[in-house]
Amino acid sequence: MTKSWTKRDALLGGAVSLFSLSSAAAQLQNPPLVRVPQQPALPPPTSVVLRSDQVELLLRTLGQAYTHGFESVAFAPDTVLPLLNARDAGARQAGQAQLIGLTLRYAKAVRTGRLAPDAFLGDWGLRPAPYDPGPDFVQAAAQDRLGPWLDSLPPPYTGYQTLRKGLATYRDIAAVGGWKTLATGEPLKLGATGDPRIAALEARLAVEDATVAVDRAPVFDAALQQALMRAQKRFGLNPDGGLGPATLAALNVPVERRIDQILANMERWRWLPQQLPADRIQVNIAAAVMSVFHDDAPNLTMRAVTGRPGDETPMLQSTIRSIVLNPPWNVPSSIAAKELWPKERANPGYLKRNDFVVISTGEGTSRLQQKAGPKAALGLVKFDFDNPYGVYLHDTPSRSKFASFSRLASHGCVRLEKPIPLAKQLLASSPDWQPDVVDATLAAGKTVRAPLAQPIAVFLLYWTAYMTPDGQMNFRDDPYGWDRELVQRIAAGAPGPA
Repeated sequence: MTKSWTKRDALLGGAVSLFSLSSAAAQLQNPPLVRVPQQPALPPPTSVVLRSDQVELLLRTLGQAYTHGFESVAFAPDTVLPLLNARDAGARQAGQAQLIGLTLRYAKAVRTGRLAPDAFLGDWGLRPAPYDPGPDFVQAAAQDRLGPWLDSLPPPYTGYQTLRKGLATYRDIAAVGGWKTLATGEPLKLGATGDPRIAALEARLAVEDATVAVDRAPVFDAALQQALMRAQKRFGLNPDGGLGPATLAALNVPVERRIDQILANMERWRWLPQQLPADRIQVNIAAAVMSVFHDDAPNLTMRAVTGRPGDETPMLQSTIRSIVLNPPWNVPSSIAAKELWPKERANPGYLKRNDFVVISTGEGTSRLQQKAGPKAALGLVKFDFDNPYGVYLHDTPSRSKFASFSRLASHGCVRLEKPIPLAKQLLASSPDWQPDVVDATLAAGKTVRAPLAQPIAVFLLYWTAYMTPDGQMNFRDDPYGWDRELVQRIAAGAPGPA
């Protein structure tokens, strides 16, 4: 229901096991010596001698690093060109070493991102695996496979590649001046005439939507309404076809800010593993949407309610191994102190009326628990997974928020619109938990933990920019400010030109 930080032991596996005497004696015997053949040590990357065509390949790759969102000077090979073209062999060798150094920096940045490990926020629990490009570079150069190796470095996902296309498009828009800010005023809707903002709205929509015909007539007609509805859908807003405050604010976000969003999302793609499980659950925190993937294709999608600003849902990767049917809610102490006990003091009997009980934890301390039942905040189903934040997916008796286009309202956990269908899908391969058994258990009201025969990976992600199959860039608000924070942290730690 909320995030709760826990201290991890410094030593993992510190518990001591007791062995029988015979087993203990066996532990004292030296194991037989097994000689493992040593692999030949690879030479340092900068000692590799490159052919002219390999040099050209690296220069061309670094020259296109901007297509991955990197600053034009970050890996610019211009500084090494004089050395590479020098008559002196020593200078050319130094030039190759510098070129290889730039390539290794580029390889690490495009594979795992540019953020230093100590620059991640605590809630950014999704971290890239460490990567040392040196050995791969040496082997690729020796095997004449530098091209395939370079191609394998970026995230191997359509979502990343389409963001590269979106980045090029929005950089082109920025190069010609972006778009003009629309003036505030009374909301515009179908049938409005004579307002100069109508023509301005049409021109603004045409910048991102090539299907909009700009006639600059001051008439809010059906074609303009449809164009505005398409834009509202791309921004995750209610497509009511009117220019109200929320739509005006989204249209007035400057193009530079949209570019920053694309860059931030490209960076977060680099934090994912090189291969996602074919069966998985993904939650887009910013859009408050959950999808189940089977054989790498979504087969169940639903609305969700994610953490409100201040109670952010963290980014993370974990595994769901069991489902709790009819779960009680063990109330985090922070929620009890800030929300529930004040309600009890203001309205004595509030806790009892809502099925809360006080459980003694010893030494004069206690905690609150809400019993399973129709009033339980976790609803009928809870999907557990290990994580240091104490968050999970769950049902809720409060259904009204799912009808809203803005669904950031939880304490950090993820509430699901259709949790029972999800539970039945995940338990389908468990002979003991077929749909009728699930229904009967839920109806009985008894708390039961049902293990999954096939545990499933779960990813909580933060996507605020992505391209849909129609080739249109979609943007969402940056509710936690994580896009801006990430871009600033990358800029603060970015190395200067080599």
